[in-house]
Amino acid sequence: MIRLPISLAALCLTMSAFAAEPFDDKFRQLDELLPTPTTIRTASGAPGHAYWQQRADYAIRATLDEPNRAIQAAGTITYHNNSPDTLSYLWLQLDQNLFTPGSDNRTASTVLSREAWSKGRSAEDGVRFDAMRSMLESRTFEGGFNITSVKDASGSALKFVINKTMMRIDLPQGLKPGAQFVFSIAWRYKINDAKALGGRSGYERFDDADKNDLFEIAQWFPRMAAYYDVYGWQHKQFLGSGEFTLEFGDYDVELTVPSDHIVASTGELQNPDAVLSATQRERLRLARSASKPVIIVTQAEAEAAEKSRASTSKTWRFKASNVRDFAFATSRKFIWDAQGYKKDGTDVMAMSYYPKEGNPLWEKYSTQAIIHTIEQYNKYSLDYPYPTAISVNGPVGGMEYPMISFNGPRPTKDKKTGEISYSKRTKYGLIGVIIHEVGHNYFPMIVNSDERQWTWMDEGLNSFVQYLAEQAWEENYPLSRGEPRAIVDYMRSKNQVPIMTNSESVLQFGANAYAKPTTALIILRETVLGRELFDFAFREYAQRWKFKRPTPSDFFRTMEDASGTDLDWFWRGWFYTTDAVDVSVDGITEYGVSSKNPETEKAWKKAQKALEPVSVTDQRNKGTLARRVDAHPELKDFYNEHDDFIVTNKDRNKYNETMEGLEPWEKALLLESDGKGKGKGKHLYLVDFSNLGGLVTPLVLEIELQSGKKYVERIPAEVWRYSSKKITKLIVTDEPMVSLVQDPYWETADTDISNNAWPRKIAQSRVELFKLDRDAGDLIKDFNTPLKSNEAKQRKPAPEKTP
Repeated sequence: MIRLPISLAALCLTMSAFAAEPFDDKFRQLDELLPTPTTIRTASGAPGHAYWQQRADYAIRATLDEPNRAIQAAGTITYHNNSPDTLSYLWLQLDQNLFTPGSDNRTASTVLSREAWSKGRSAEDGVRFDAMRSMLESRTFEGGFNITSVKDASGSALKFVINKTMMRIDLPQGLKPGAQFVFSIAWRYKINDAKALGGRSGYERFDDADKNDLFEIAQWFPRMAAYYDVYGWQHKQFLGSGEFTLEFGDYDVELTVPSDHIVASTGELQNPDAVLSATQRERLRLARSASKPVIIVTQAEAEAAEKSRASTSKTWRFKASNVRDFAFATSRKFIWDAQGYKKDGTDVMAMSYYPKEGNPLWEKYSTQAIIHTIEQYNKYSLDYPYPTAISVNGPVGGMEYPMISFNGPRPTKDKKTGEISYSKRTKYGLIGVIIHEVGHNYFPMIVNSDERQWTWMDEGLNSFVQYLAEQAWEENYPLSRGEPRAIVDYMRSKNQVPIMTNSESVLQFGANAYAKPTTALIILRETVLGRELFDFAFREYAQRWKFKRPTPSDFFRTMEDASGTDLDWFWRGWFYTTDAVDVSVDGITEYGVSSKNPETEKAWKKAQKALEPVSVTDQRNKGTLARRVDAHPELKDFYNEHDDFIVTNKDRNKYNETMEGLEPWEKALLLESDGKGKGKGKHLYLVDFSNLGGLVTPLVLEIELQSGKKYVERIPAEVWRYSSKKITKLIVTDEPMVSLVQDPYWETADTDISNNAWPRKIAQSRVELFKLDRDAGDLIKDFNTPLKSNEAKQRKPAPEKTP
């Protein structure tokens, strides 16, 4: 140990106290965070020449056991090893195992807080009825896959191990690069009650007289897990939030259901003659070229089907090419409408399936919303490549699969009058969720990101394009998320995590995985890059990675590569931190260029002196205090006749000498200012800004001049590159400035607009007056309150005597 003299040690402490803070470089590159580029994923963000991905083809035969609400199925999977690696085992996803009583989803779940349970004070506190029902029923529902056999192509049993929501199949010998492996699986499982247990699929039991069910079936077969260059096998357990990471392939699926059911499914129907009537087939033919939706199964026909139960069954056969998943819906309650849409590389049949409980809302808006989605998403990303796009109304509020989506909003029916109506929120909620879920065909059903790892890569990007599509639906569309001003409360909140957080660990899921990335991209498009650069880069990303699996770095790099802009500061701040935008306008000082002319400069100084407030003493002395020099004028001299601002000959000589020594261009700079803030003079303002939120942002300055003229000056975020906390910016105007507002259109998600203006603006609010309810807690009065129901009145006990 080295011992320093006391005096030297004290000096070191003093020096350290004045040491500069470490420089917080908000613009440092992301090199330490992004993976090293390879021949598989290039530095530009594009797939490299060595890019590869696996493939899995499925042939499945399934039967719906309607009375027992179960699926019985068997299928053959052909797995193509396109990787450079030899595989000794395969991993599959068993997503239905989420519903086993001992699943991690159930055992690892926690409640929001003790206070929310025990101190409920309003409808927003406590526990919702459906949440409590789900918690209790999940403990007894015997869900999950029952795998009855796993065999190779020759029929020999294969060894397999089930690890919760994942299953490993051990191969008899290594699967070499370029080879394929064919195996079969048989299974059965109980379908969950989607209303009681939640989930992304399930059945709904209707309380009508006929007690019909509507089935939305997804995650219903063992699906190949993804194997790719970044993570190897993606076998993170399914806990409920991180969705699905899958491989593309071709599907041949036969679905046996009661013969009075109508089936909506991924893919194209292969046997319409066997399952549809001649009338239905003719209506479909007309719908292909119709200008508005055509009803294939009418409400009257659906209502008639509800009243009986078929004792026979039909098998619907569907094929789908180059999709990453397969889902379907089936019910005898379905009304069905359709309309064709064809433009550029898209030739699609848009179709909607819904029970009568969905009308009149669904018949009017669903298929129209599908076509609108495809029109708008094609514009910003890629041409929709599939032959069908379907929206189904059922118990699942909103969930997406290739070519088919499940969407929940319905009108309400008054229990007393039977009147059917819907709120504005329901109407736009339906349009919005259809745009969102159909939009998921693009992200991640085609641009196939790893949902189990990064929720924002599909939800955030899709919500962003949804925002653009909603803008194109109608003026003043009631947007739910996207506008920067709408994210402010979240950006102020506690318990945040960065966007770049694994899907199962995200806090405040909706705000973090959907709204924040949406807002970030809107700001990137409108404020940072501009629409032209952004739209080109975003479409380039979609085109590069369609039918491939991008990672976050591929998105970040492509956006920079195609826009020609270094955006590392933007990704770092918005995606890797929980910093917020809060820019404060701290002060403004006006400067004029000195003309050096004593006549001008001393007059300016005199005017500045005159602007100073008169002291209280001078104010009170004026007119009341007798002064000697007034009584004896002979005491006055030169200094009584002239003030300190008199121009002397010495001043004039110095000015003339100075001007003689200047170059013409130097003289011109002095002549540009008359020193009075008028005429041809420039006005120079030094404006001080503080970055209180930590997230660097462009400055958007609305400047108002003395004449009333207003204009906006946009300053890129690089203004913070040398100091991320405090900066001073020079603003030059042609006439005096009277005010300055930072972020006048609320486009940067600034979390405190009270410090955005100079001079400061007075905030306006309201105070609510109320009376004190002195009768609250009067148990006598409450006890003696008459019951409203006649039946209840008959049950009312005789009141006890009260004091």
